[in-house]
Amino acid sequence: MIISILGIQGILLNRRNILIMSMPIESMLLAVNLNFLVFSVSLDDMMGQSFASLVPTVAAAESAIGLAIFVITFRVRGTIVVESINCIQG
Repeated sequence: MIISILGIQGILLNRRNILIMSMPIESMLLAVNLNFLVFSVSLDDMMGQSFASLVPTVAAAESAIGLAIFVITFRVRGTIVVESINCIQG
C-alpha cells in the first residue's frame, strides 16, 4: 500500500519531465506484483503467483513503448518537458 501511495505522489508531484513521470508507474506495478504474491501465499493459491510472473512482461512492454514515445517526441520537439507537449494532436 505504501509503494502505491508513493507512486501516486510521484506522478502528481513530478509533472515536469515525462521520463521521471514514468518511474512512479513502474513502482506502482511493483506494488501490484507484491500484492499478488502476498495474497497468493496467504490464500494458498497459485493464481497470484502466475499473475505475478506476467507483471514484469507488462512493465517491460510499457517501458519499451514509453521510451520509443520519448525518443520520437524529443526528435520532433527537442524537449520532453510536459508543458511543451500539451499541444500534441492525433
